[in-house]
Amino acid sequence: MYTNCIIHILDFKSFSILMLGRLLGGVATSLLFSVFEAWLIGAHSSANVMSHLGKSFSMAQYGNSIVAILAGQIANKAAEYKEFKPASEGSGFYTGGYLGPFDVSLLALIVCGCLAFTLWEENYGEASGNDNASDDGKKTSASSALKGAFSATIRSPDILSCGIISSLFEGSMYIFVFMWTPALTTLAKEEMGDSFEGLPFGVIFSTFMVCCMAGSSIFSIAMEKMKPEQLAVIVFGVAACAFLMVICTGSATSSFLAMNLFEMCVGMYFPSMGTMKGMIVPEDKRAAIYNLFRIPLNFIVLFSLLTDLTPKVSFILCCSMMGVATVLQMKLKARRIQCV
Repeated sequence: MYTNCIIHILDFKSFSILMLGRLLGGVATSLLFSVFEAWLIGAHSSANVMSHLGKSFSMAQYGNSIVAILAGQIANKAAEYKEFKPASEGSGFYTGGYLGPFDVSLLALIVCGCLAFTLWEENYGEASGNDNASDDGKKTSASSALKGAFSATIRSPDILSCGIISSLFEGSMYIFVFMWTPALTTLAKEEMGDSFEGLPFGVIFSTFMVCCMAGSSIFSIAMEKMKPEQLAVIVFGVAACAFLMVICTGSATSSFLAMNLFEMCVGMYFPSMGTMKGMIVPEDKRAAIYNLFRIPLNFIVLFSLLTDLTPKVSFILCCSMMGVATVLQMKLKARRIQCV
């Protein structure tokens, strides 16, 4: 009984640490996909170089892919460097194995935080009228900012479409992140049988990032002749086809190639959607609206995790969401052309 009590206490500690990690991870993800993008667009607007926004997003995605490739290789080496085992007998703390990449990421986060703190200037955006100020001239609260963002989103079909489309694509992307590992592992086991010894996940991840980098390069070239609205239609359509290939094929190799195709779409998505949102979302409500876009995305991800879907059903869901995103993007493109 005493041993069971200790195990339950350790399980509760692990659960608490994991919950705290997910809470902080949610805050960090919200900041990552809202504040930095809003800062970049605001900086371009202040410098009157909005015409270069697409190029900047493309370069950012390209650089992100290079860092991710290196991260995949480093994570693979860190995971293999030391065996997963307790730090000391009965301590409940472990080192090595799959914990290695998390330890390395801690150092990367500290370095990034120091660089952002020392090198970046604050960007508060541009207020229009009294949207961000109360009668006594003070800034509004976070709840008021979110109410204003919600009102602006509901009133504008273009902003609403951007929010739904980005939630559908990024929701599919997160589901893909959770499911590509079990999907490829299952298919590889079926093909190789007893000779299966595992997959080099770090190398596979790096391959995905190479494709993502290729996608950002394709966007940089294609935007010279096509508008982001037009490119996005192609991106979502190809992404839907990529998921369809994963669903229909029973081969690990074919599925892997289809996943690489989707990663190319991811590389094109972020600069194209970032450029569209830069033109559509008002500057004074940008950060609040971007955070508002995260709400339906979180519901999509939670639905996928809590329902315990199989990889195949998850990819069917992703394919359906990409089909809806394609239709919505076609309508958004038509409205944008009419406005011009």
